[in-house]
Amino acid sequence: MAVPAPTFSDDQAEAWDAIAEALRGFGVDLDAGEVTGPGDGGPGQLTRAVLGKAGSGKTLLLAQLYRALREAGAKVVSGDWEGRGGRDRRSVAILAPTNKAASVLRARGVPATTIHRIIYSPVYDPEYEKVAEWLAGDGDKPQIEGLTEQALDRAWASYQAHESVPAALAAAGLRGSDFITGWKRREEPLDIGLVDESSMLDARQLEDLQEIFPALVLFGDPAQLPPVKAEGGGMVFDSLPATHRHELHRVHRQAADNPILDLAHALGDPGLDFHDFEQMIEDIARRDDRVVHAQRVEADLMARSPVLVWRNATRIRLIHAFRGAFGAPEDALMPGEPLICDGIELPIKHRKKRLDLEARGLIKGAQAVYLGPGRKPGFSRLHLFGAEEPQVSAASIVKIEHDGDEEPFIPFAARMGATFLHGAAVTIHKAQGSQWDTVQVFAPDIFVASRMGRVEAGQPLWKRLAYVAITRAERELRWVVRNRLSRPTGPLTIDDLAGAPAPLTLEAEA
Repeated sequence: MAVPAPTFSDDQAEAWDAIAEALRGFGVDLDAGEVTGPGDGGPGQLTRAVLGKAGSGKTLLLAQLYRALREAGAKVVSGDWEGRGGRDRRSVAILAPTNKAASVLRARGVPATTIHRIIYSPVYDPEYEKVAEWLAGDGDKPQIEGLTEQALDRAWASYQAHESVPAALAAAGLRGSDFITGWKRREEPLDIGLVDESSMLDARQLEDLQEIFPALVLFGDPAQLPPVKAEGGGMVFDSLPATHRHELHRVHRQAADNPILDLAHALGDPGLDFHDFEQMIEDIARRDDRVVHAQRVEADLMARSPVLVWRNATRIRLIHAFRGAFGAPEDALMPGEPLICDGIELPIKHRKKRLDLEARGLIKGAQAVYLGPGRKPGFSRLHLFGAEEPQVSAASIVKIEHDGDEEPFIPFAARMGATFLHGAAVTIHKAQGSQWDTVQVFAPDIFVASRMGRVEAGQPLWKRLAYVAITRAERELRWVVRNRLSRPTGPLTIDDLAGAPAPLTLEAEA
């Protein structure tokens, strides 16, 4: 086996063996570390799912599967550039629904990209495509007017460190608009796709992926919230045959001493009610500082990690409380205010502009921080969390909603471009796929859900909400039990975002 057996628990080993057997019939032998020529399977020929709750080892299995495929000779498709060379090789792509989820995998050494970046691929300027082919080992070192030997050497060093063509070309002194001329929907299928956070997928997204990947392995958590528009409240992997779903049950050693995961798994007890769960949180908080039974929301934390709520009205009230605490003016944004991308508003004739914005990271749900106004009216300078080139300047439409029927307040707006909502608080549904060092969960909303008695996919709604919310915390969980907001300890700042690359201008206007 390409991956040492001691790395796996019994349930991981069983899932690995089942997937390896399925791939063997697809011309990929992980035991021997060999792959045959390009796959000729039809759409969705092989779709499997690896399912498990937080801490069960899904990410470890995904990472080991990726490494085994790479060592066997499969070409890794990253989504940032795909040359002509190597198309006769088997390929593998690691995907996630959002930039934030992809960045979590990249931090663990797995070259993940978003689903959107695989469906839509970049079109390179022919001159700079020669540089990309050289970096990827598919061509000789080129001579490009305007690029010195020193610039090419910087690009080479960057590519060896990061295996990213855009990052390498940026190291050579180029901007994205210099070497990417547009975006096109992928016409040729790929081969093997590994999809993390698949509980966020809807049926249409699964169909799109199955058209591109004859072999698809989904990794997902069945305890999370299903997509809002999912039929019957289920997830895409629920429709797979039982023999194609492989469940992980064991909580691994690295997660065993984690009070946050202890709380998450306790929610699986059918006899646990909301009062008992809050008492459990209070008891754990007394002996472990990674869990805090908090009496108020901390305004300072909201600038970088949103308060997680269930009700939209709660979200809006917290946003206005945050802005009031920091003294934000009613008619403008302050540098340092958090934003959430709510989509792209562009007419059909500007489809290429839309693809450019989305491929750079401005997709629905992307988290950003407002850095200040751009050089043109209606433009914003932004820092995009999880994006490979985090600082951008884009035509923006920013909406700050009011409770009730009152129209949203728009501090400034381009005629068209990326739309944003304020990000100091978000709903738990929208938080799926993201993680933050410290997470504040607004418990009064979870209590309301428990009183309503709603059930989704056989599980009380409040338990699903609580599970998703608390598992967004990487290090510290703050369970906020009162409707209070602390005073900030200082003004909003963007100092923690300093040192990022110079902003990339994304002109969304004609």
